[in-house]
Amino acid sequence: MGDRLRIARKTRKLSAAQLAQKVAISPSYVQKLESGVRKASPSLILALAKALHFGPEVLTGQPYYGEPEAEDGVHAVIPELRRLILCFDTPDDLDVAPRPLDVLVSEVDQVAALRRDGRYAPMGPLLPAVITELTHLALSGRNGEREKAYWQLARAYRAANSLAHKMGHHDLSGTALERVRWAADRSGDPLMQFTAGYLVVGAMLRQGAYAQARTKLHALRRELERLQPERSYTQHALAVDGAMLLKLAVLEARQNNAEESETYLREAEAVAQLGGNKDSLAYEMSFGPTNIRIHEVHTLIDMGDTEHALALLAQWSDTPGRDWAPPATTVGERSSHHFIDVASAKLGVGDRAGAFADLRRARKVAPNHTRFHSSARETSAALLRMDTHPSHELASFGRWAGFTTT
Repeated sequence: MGDRLRIARKTRKLSAAQLAQKVAISPSYVQKLESGVRKASPSLILALAKALHFGPEVLTGQPYYGEPEAEDGVHAVIPELRRLILCFDTPDDLDVAPRPLDVLVSEVDQVAALRRDGRYAPMGPLLPAVITELTHLALSGRNGEREKAYWQLARAYRAANSLAHKMGHHDLSGTALERVRWAADRSGDPLMQFTAGYLVVGAMLRQGAYAQARTKLHALRRELERLQPERSYTQHALAVDGAMLLKLAVLEARQNNAEESETYLREAEAVAQLGGNKDSLAYEMSFGPTNIRIHEVHTLIDMGDTEHALALLAQWSDTPGRDWAPPATTVGERSSHHFIDVASAKLGVGDRAGAFADLRRARKVAPNHTRFHSSARETSAALLRMDTHPSHELASFGRWAGFTTT
């Protein structure tokens, strides 16, 4: 990122001191970022991009091509998805009738499972056919079947949004989100509509629209409470509400509001207790005690309090000398994201061996997700840069991530 930051700064004809003033950091910190000595947090990347009047992808360098793409082929489906999502209400003609809805539901279940585990390479090729066939059923099916088809179509578009976002095609991700909302509004299910709103808030956070995201989340929670009389929430509604609380915690952390972030985390714990303190996949929200811990660590790291975050991991562990880790049953994308966060934190405190160990753990649970994650790439690049004679294992990891290690 350092090279891209320096080029962007010079493109805007700003000195390091001028850019530093715009984002409230020191000129020396800007210089350390540009030289690769320091690594920027997601919130700082957004602040720098906003100050430079660029999108954050200009600094992160997404989408990533090269050897990883040649091996995984994850971008190959993007052109077809662009066309399908653009022509969402005029689907391709079919030579034969769409498969029965129950068959398509099974395929969407498979797509959703692949998405949750960050397995984008096998997921991508499944999306065009299932989206096309579900669209035909949704537009021309009987009333009962039509709403069910729209419900499944919202899930399929969610997977397309996730693929586009994680691969760095942010314009396509935004369009896919609009299709999630379009299908959710026709599904007859308010919780699916809340899910669509929650996903839109995630996109707002990625663009640094914090005030708008906060307003939307509060409005969604008020409407959810209105629809659940006397707060007699169903298990699914609890999962949706809890996920929104965790999103609020991240939002406040991005703005360095530690007290507010902590409050939302504790509220999320109370919601989880109402649901029996069980990890849930209701509406694919991955809400429960495990995800609350993952978010608590993430918010601390995002605010720069890495020592506290690492201390919590040691405190939660049942094994002395080892960090707490999400259970094996946790979805791959969540676990991978956690290990990538922790790797970044360990690098920040000088624990290079620990940082590399967590990158390897992230790769093990979700290789596609890790390989194309901007923070994982920055951490692995920093490790290679700091090591004059990298080990065979680190050099091999660097080549896998797409870096030359000569």
